[in-house]
Amino acid sequence: MPFLPEPPFQHGQVSKTAVLLINLGTPDAPTPQAVRRYLKQFLSDPRVVEIPRALWSVILNVIILPFRSRASAEKYESVWLREANMTGSPLLVHTERQAHALQQHLTAAGHEVTVACAMRYGNPSIPSVIHALRRQGAERILVLPLYPQYSGTTTATAFDAVTEVFSAMRNQPELRAVKHFHDHPGYIEALRDRVLEYWKRHGRPDFGAGGKLLLSFHGVPRRTLELGDPYHCECLKTGRLLGEALGLEPGQYLITFQSRFGKAEWLQPYTAPTLVELGRVGTGRVDVFCPGFVADCLETLEEIAMEGREEFRHAGGGDFHFIPCLNDAPSWIAALADLTLTHLQGWPLSEPHPHALEAQRSRAQARGAAA
Repeated sequence: MPFLPEPPFQHGQVSKTAVLLINLGTPDAPTPQAVRRYLKQFLSDPRVVEIPRALWSVILNVIILPFRSRASAEKYESVWLREANMTGSPLLVHTERQAHALQQHLTAAGHEVTVACAMRYGNPSIPSVIHALRRQGAERILVLPLYPQYSGTTTATAFDAVTEVFSAMRNQPELRAVKHFHDHPGYIEALRDRVLEYWKRHGRPDFGAGGKLLLSFHGVPRRTLELGDPYHCECLKTGRLLGEALGLEPGQYLITFQSRFGKAEWLQPYTAPTLVELGRVGTGRVDVFCPGFVADCLETLEEIAMEGREEFRHAGGGDFHFIPCLNDAPSWIAALADLTLTHLQGWPLSEPHPHALEAQRSRAQARGAAA
């Protein structure tokens, strides 16, 4: 296999430390063509769909893509951001804002660290961002997938994409990766703060009268749990820790799983049927929060805030409240910085002293002359 040429070496260039935030991905535009490209890349990943490739290729290209692309494009159109300083897919906009906020936080603390973000599927792609970091002199890269709960369908496939880029490099940088942070104290505190801030502005459910806080996580096939994927257990732990942090009793909050796809059994209980049942029994208020999503996206803004609301109200429920994701909330950025610095320990996080820098340049020049 041919290896890629390395960026031109600059004598005296200071090696840098970089943090790469990775999220799932998004189409480039809310159009059937763009959504089809995105879905084809996403659903072609064998970690996402564990069905024999030949059979799945027929299902994907003949049945799913021709029909689902247009319907999904309409859903993306309903949540696409077109504000003055926020244009594009919500997931990408919020992830970019998180990267910018983390960069500012680390810089303010005196750390010389470059922060960038990439999408596992779609753009900006993981290869393009890693190569850009290498051109900027990054010799150490911390990969931080923005999935609090580890799953082979999300975190592992992000690691796969990173190592695939590294496998084609002639001169690989140092690499570290964050596997999960489902029980990180700062993350749990940020979730608690988000809920409490919302309740401060909008009131809280009357738990004594049957009100509920529903914690909805993205679903995965139940078969992955049976094969050893820890995602289900980590979601339950996050939910329990958040419930305890909010001072709630187990019956006052529910943990459910959304975004079921296909006919196979997925992790239960399912979010949509739970909302319907809560509406059917006349629940006066339900608040829905999605702790597994650190940035609002199609699955939170359309599937929960729109579809979930309609299902609950149509079934006879009362007030429906969607609590926004962490996005760039200050407490979340502080937690993200703490998580980042924990995994950066031992790596240089600031420019070397001028004398040390001059010595480094002299050694580089000597090596160049000897060559």
